[in-house]
Amino acid sequence: MSLITTRNRGYIRVAACTPHVAVGDVDFNVRDILNNVKRLDSLGVELVVFPELSVTGYTCADLFHSRLIIDKAQEGIETLCRETASLGIAFAVGAPREREGRLFNAGILIHHGKVVIESDKTFIPNYDEFYERRFFTPSVQEGVTLYDLNGVKVGIEICEDLWTPVPVSSRLVLAGADVVLNLSASDDTTGKYDYLLDLVRQQSARCVCGYVYASAGFGESSTDLVFDGKCLVAENGSILAASERWRNDGCDAVADIDVELLRRDRLHKGTFYEAKSMLDGGAVNVVLTAGDAVEPKVCDCEGKLMRPVSRRPFVPSGDENRSRRCNEIVGIQVAGLAKRLHHTHCRSLVVGVSGGLDSTLALLVARRAFDRLGLDPKGIIAVTMPGFGTTGRTYNNAVDLASILGVSLREISIVPAVEQHFKDIGHDPEVHDVTYENSQARQRTLLLMDIANQSGGMVLGTGDLSELALGWATYNGDHMSMYGVNAGVPKTLVRHLVEWFAYEAPADSDLRRVLLDIAATPVSPELLPPTSGGDIAQVTEDLVGPYELHDFFLYHTLRFGSRPSKIFRLARQAFDGDFTDAVILKWMRVFYRRFFAQQFKRSCLPDGPKVGSVCLSPRGDWRMPSDASSAMWLKEMDELDSKYLTK
Repeated sequence: MSLITTRNRGYIRVAACTPHVAVGDVDFNVRDILNNVKRLDSLGVELVVFPELSVTGYTCADLFHSRLIIDKAQEGIETLCRETASLGIAFAVGAPREREGRLFNAGILIHHGKVVIESDKTFIPNYDEFYERRFFTPSVQEGVTLYDLNGVKVGIEICEDLWTPVPVSSRLVLAGADVVLNLSASDDTTGKYDYLLDLVRQQSARCVCGYVYASAGFGESSTDLVFDGKCLVAENGSILAASERWRNDGCDAVADIDVELLRRDRLHKGTFYEAKSMLDGGAVNVVLTAGDAVEPKVCDCEGKLMRPVSRRPFVPSGDENRSRRCNEIVGIQVAGLAKRLHHTHCRSLVVGVSGGLDSTLALLVARRAFDRLGLDPKGIIAVTMPGFGTTGRTYNNAVDLASILGVSLREISIVPAVEQHFKDIGHDPEVHDVTYENSQARQRTLLLMDIANQSGGMVLGTGDLSELALGWATYNGDHMSMYGVNAGVPKTLVRHLVEWFAYEAPADSDLRRVLLDIAATPVSPELLPPTSGGDIAQVTEDLVGPYELHDFFLYHTLRFGSRPSKIFRLARQAFDGDFTDAVILKWMRVFYRRFFAQQFKRSCLPDGPKVGSVCLSPRGDWRMPSDASSAMWLKEMDELDSKYLTK
């Protein structure tokens, strides 16, 4: 069955819910579960998981062997089926189930008034505070059971099944499960919640799945244990939603899981299904049941998704995480450059400095690499090459930065050489076209290469990942170097790293002052003459589009292989209130047109370190024909234009 969810192609809205329970009172518990099911159904939720043994309460202890409890639990399941038959929502509850003279701790998935999965707990804990073997028998079911919910395959594991060396969920996903539900009753102890977050996050990443976890909460017995009501929704290593703990009125976590994304990553990672051969000699018995067919609803890209959509996916969030990640990114850059310097026995490094973001980051990394190797920073030759468009602000910042960092500085005006070049090729210098601009860029690269030969060193490239994606570099000009230290760093992250360097410096230092001013300077190649007031006349983002948008498009295109309509929907949500539909669509079209047309520049890139999950190295992450057609992508852009620009 193709992926068709009742809300939208590609996503499924899920929830983890901890109801208010009364231990041993099945009628009370069933009523509360029903109220929550109906409430969540009204929110468009398609799949819900409740805690382990939620029909009876987890802490019934020896009452589980009471005939009344066992019979009432069966009646409770029947009631839940009967009362939800007309609803489209599927939900999993936990209950004791008697079969062949044994009692099992079961997870029961109900949909359209029927039990569609009944999966017993495999690993029964009997250590520390747990003594479940007193009541329950480990699962004797063979293989795994999955349910096809409108094209999304769902499986169940129960609490301890996650905590073992080979979790049940690993078997489920190798059998094809897209989403795993975990019914749990994990008591709370100091530090356990953080451990659980890591466990759920990592299992969802390892299994490339959606993982929906609900644990017991208020109402369970406090005789010896306390249950805090943990509800989590994870997807491929990220926590999409988490409930507030310690509530006495129940809690839930709701999020939209991107099943299309998960399937793409499994397809992309060729080793994913190879792990299947390590389980039972490759034999994984699967019982797959399917729900009633549902008429697909057309994706209209209108509804807001219940999941975080970062507008700056390359930029780490949170102060503590941000500092750690920035240090790691710079560490990768420094290590790569240091290795290249060591291997080539270079004690000289030539960097063209413009007072812009990219060359600033490259110079900062170069200085750290020299410090790492114990080399004299004077071996770094920062070359500033004023041209027709250079402004006082960028020139002064370049000079000041070189002085503060203690590197060598050379200043060479490119104006005379470029004017002579215009005469040689017969170009009118008053015509400010691509020849006018690229002649300057190539003259600068020529100077850097020759100075590198002169000093026995190498040229350090400064171009970033965003420029490589858009082809915003002069072929055989700033496109070329001996090592591209910023090749894996997108523009939004370059700015962020420069600001990080600034705030790492003392508050009253000249370094912080200069770096913050550089970060605040409009991005420009400065190839056209300044305004009459001496300001930058050529602002890159006015010409090629906002890098914030382009980096967003780049991330979702390369990291997830998403199509234009999906990226547009995500962009509308991420940039709501900042960019109109027309603006987003305009620059999306520019992105696709340039991304395809400029592959020839990426096919012959210099070496450079990969720093994140997205990279355009032709030797590694991205291999694409230079003459690949963009027709299908632009056709989908035409369809989006027709729909959203004619309202």
